[in-house]
Amino acid sequence: MTGFGSVPDRLARNTYALDDGQSHIEVHQEVARATGTGKLLVRICPAHVYTEEADGTITAAYAACLECGTCLAVAAPGSLMWHYPRGGFGVAYREG
Repeated sequence: MTGFGSVPDRLARNTYALDDGQSHIEVHQEVARATGTGKLLVRICPAHVYTEEADGTITAAYAACLECGTCLAVAAPGSLMWHYPRGGFGVAYREG
């Protein structure tokens, strides 16, 4: 397929409306560490929202979240608190 651009280029066309710095993602570090969920989130998220810091802490760059729910599907119970952003906030798709 030519003319469509790369996946990162296409994702970059999306816009994100931030809710005054209110993250809709919270990683419960102890549970994520104990269950291995943290490392799984880093590997599985299609938007690369999750990163692992040098000390093992998992951080979430919520502004890049595609709201696809992949993280919810793989997270161990109690390791992740996730909800959709309030109305009017979050991702606005510009492709497709």
